[in-house]
Amino acid sequence: MSKVIGPRDSELIAQYRNGNFAAFDLLVDRYQSRVYTTIFLIVKDREVAEDLLQDVFVKVVQTIQSDKYNEEGKFQPWLMRIAHNLAIDHFRKAKRYPTIMMEDGSNIFNSLNFAVETVEDKKVKEDEVELVKRLIEELPEAQKQVLIMRHYMDMSFQEIADQTGVSINTALGRMRYALIHLRKKMKQLNFAYDKIIYPK
Repeated sequence: MSKVIGPRDSELIAQYRNGNFAAFDLLVDRYQSRVYTTIFLIVKDREVAEDLLQDVFVKVVQTIQSDKYNEEGKFQPWLMRIAHNLAIDHFRKAKRYPTIMMEDGSNIFNSLNFAVETVEDKKVKEDEVELVKRLIEELPEAQKQVLIMRHYMDMSFQEIADQTGVSINTALGRMRYALIHLRKKMKQLNFAYDKIIYPK
């Protein structure tokens, strides 16, 4: 690992808190390339990556200025975690009807758009989407992360493993438990996803 040249991150943050805006510029210069690369590897779109890069540092500024920053000595992993989470959030908002395959081979959502769809049908579908999104949000963080990366972002398990720093077996295990938990929650709510034949 290359040694950081110049003031430590914690020193620059302290200077920025004291009104030295140039100190924050040094932090941006130090990490923006790494943050951009991390985001781009996930979203695979340069314009989106550039927008999210700006959002990352806006969030950093807001957190520091509101005195909610408490990651002393761990600025870089905290920064990269923000970048990673914003990239995942982008997909969660952009893709309304992901194809989530359950363990029994069924899909949660019907991904086909029918030519004739009543208002009632549309409302039911939207309600189902929102319910599943809420259930996904309630999953443990590691399980939620791999499910979103797999089904919302169409990433392979190898890509997920590389991106999250775990083995493929661990990524597969997290995915399996995420689906088990989802199915359990759906059964508790009488969500009849497995009573409908959804196309692949």
